[in-house]
Amino acid sequence: MKSSKKSKGKKFAFQSPKGTRDLLPNDFLYFDKVEKAVKKTSSLMGFSRIETPMFEDVKLFERGTGSSTDVVKKQMFLIKGKGGENFALRPEMTPGVLRAYIESGLSHVMSPAKFFYWSPLFRYEQPQHGRYRQFYQLGFEILGADDPAFDAQIISASYGVMEELKIKNIIIKINSIGCRTCRANYVKKLKEYYKNKLNKVCRDCNKRYYDNPLRLLDCKEEKCQPIKTQAPQTLDYLCSSCKTHFKQVLEYLDEMKIPYIIEPTLVRGLDYYSRTVFEIFTEGLDFALGGGGRYDYLSETLGGPRMPAVGAACGVERIIEALKTQEISSVPKTRSKVFLIYMGDQAKKKSFEILKSLFDAGIAVNEAFSKDSLKSQLRMADKEGSQMALILGQQEVFEDVIIIRDMESGAQENVPIKKLVDEIKRRLK
Repeated sequence: MKSSKKSKGKKFAFQSPKGTRDLLPNDFLYFDKVEKAVKKTSSLMGFSRIETPMFEDVKLFERGTGSSTDVVKKQMFLIKGKGGENFALRPEMTPGVLRAYIESGLSHVMSPAKFFYWSPLFRYEQPQHGRYRQFYQLGFEILGADDPAFDAQIISASYGVMEELKIKNIIIKINSIGCRTCRANYVKKLKEYYKNKLNKVCRDCNKRYYDNPLRLLDCKEEKCQPIKTQAPQTLDYLCSSCKTHFKQVLEYLDEMKIPYIIEPTLVRGLDYYSRTVFEIFTEGLDFALGGGGRYDYLSETLGGPRMPAVGAACGVERIIEALKTQEISSVPKTRSKVFLIYMGDQAKKKSFEILKSLFDAGIAVNEAFSKDSLKSQLRMADKEGSQMALILGQQEVFEDVIIIRDMESGAQENVPIKKLVDEIKRRLK
């Protein structure tokens, strides 16, 4: 007895890795709710599911996501293969989806192609509230399409998931960062603006000034905000083609009555974006639920053909945080309306035959094989909220009958086992 008391509070030798967590049954009530909303939205809008390997050639992300991004520089989990290969656990989905589209040959038969995914990703970042080193994203991609209508459709799909989940007061923050042609002139003006202010910005912004000036507008450091808000705006430097494209995207959003605000400093944190960029916010949270944009040059960057594309990704854990913050309930746990109770070894053995017949008929039924007494099993049936209890004892086995007990009224009736399925179906109508 003494040894059991000492071991009761003893910490288990193994713990989940830092920045990860176990998904327990109650977590899946929320996960399943979100996944159901994604699948419904995807089905209605014609998106097909895609899944890529959890690890890829590291160069896919270095060239695709961008060697100057925090994702590549700081957050990738690297794997060394036994043959000397260099892999990375996928930190995002877009480069892998594009690779799969081209490699599979689908690019010759599906254009444009509309995909959605629901996948675990991995980033080595400092764990904090709502951020994990293994996390889940849902996303939409449309490949091979440059029409602004598809930008609006990607936003509509992301917004549709939030609507399906009944998340309140969703707002889309949107901007255009232009194309290769007009962006070069904007970046020149941006560098001129920051040139004499480098002593006032953070260390990361000093590096961004030389490595990727557009990322200066993505800085979240407090000391950089006053300078960022006064910086030249991308919209003032768009070429006529990009202006028209952005105008049409906004017009399509207006037609769908999707709420948005133009955010002139929004650029997103990945190198491959062009033209439309957006993020999704809701009340009560200070972080984006997701975001995305157009990436017309990613295929060429990876050595593929020119292929305009647009996509979005949303953090599943962040969406769940929004559901909890807004007190939107998860899908209630399914309760079996039927509970099987046994008394004695013969009845316990016979229970398996009865359970199999009920399962085969599509009737959900629960039991308590860890309990032996009638009282404890009835208590559990009541706790489960069961509509009826099936009671099987030695006498019932001998007579080939079973007792059906109405858990609300307490009324009981003997029913032949061979008629049990039909009787339960009649009562559950």
